[in-house]
Amino acid sequence: MDPLMIPSRDGTPIAVFEVAAAESGARPEHPSLLLVHGATADHTTWRAVGPRFAERRRVFAMDRRGRGASGDAPAYAIEREFEDVAAVADALADAFADGAGPHGGHRGEVDVAGHSYGGRCALGASLLTPAIRRLVVYEGAPVPPGMTYRPPGLVDAVRAALARGDNEAALSTFLAGIVGMSGAGLEAYRRDPVWPARVAAAHTILREIEAEATDPASIEGLASMKVPVLLILGSISRSPFRMGTDALAARLADASVAVIDGAAHAAHHTHAQEFVILVERFLDG
Repeated sequence: MDPLMIPSRDGTPIAVFEVAAAESGARPEHPSLLLVHGATADHTTWRAVGPRFAERRRVFAMDRRGRGASGDAPAYAIEREFEDVAAVADALADAFADGAGPHGGHRGEVDVAGHSYGGRCALGASLLTPAIRRLVVYEGAPVPPGMTYRPPGLVDAVRAALARGDNEAALSTFLAGIVGMSGAGLEAYRRDPVWPARVAAAHTILREIEAEATDPASIEGLASMKVPVLLILGSISRSPFRMGTDALAARLADASVAVIDGAAHAAHHTHAQEFVILVERFLDG
């Protein structure tokens, strides 16, 4: 299916794909759900949970700028990604207002779920548009002031790998250092059919790990948002994810935290049923 192409505030085209339901049939009327992927991924990272969500609502998954079918711009800042998500949310809210489309809709209401860096982008987008009704963020919170997600030397190692054209080394360094993926996990991931696409997007890693530490992406920068937020954690994820999630939840006006037992940074793949249940319960209020 061809994507919708939605221009962001700076004119960059953002590709948005509608997700088909796992089972055919009429869907009850719920606000549309926009899925926002994390670092090095694209819209296909939602392949395990997207069709399940689509059984109850219209679901859309976007390619963030710089990968997949979306465009890019010469200069980068995380604020542009905030604007991208906001522009897509606005467009979806307008497209399906007053029941437009075959499955209905809600005027001005779009729910958003973001993974990792995509969750950070969704948090920032909620400050720019009233179209976002509820927000789910899976391990995308900023760490508290004075902390970092980045082990010593990681940024330099990623920069050096990209400079010599070794995208695989850049991706492996990122997955081991930030995500906490083990050697065995990396070997298994290299055999996954999506690995080449992740390698192709490795050029976006450096700009994102640098941008997530800037003021607009910090707890202070995001603390004024008012949208109800569900912050999801995996119980065996790296400790900075827990520390960041707890610190952000304490500062937000309407936030709750849920933990998926036995999951790490990819519960939308490894614990799909638990992930869907948590998200649906929150979206249904």
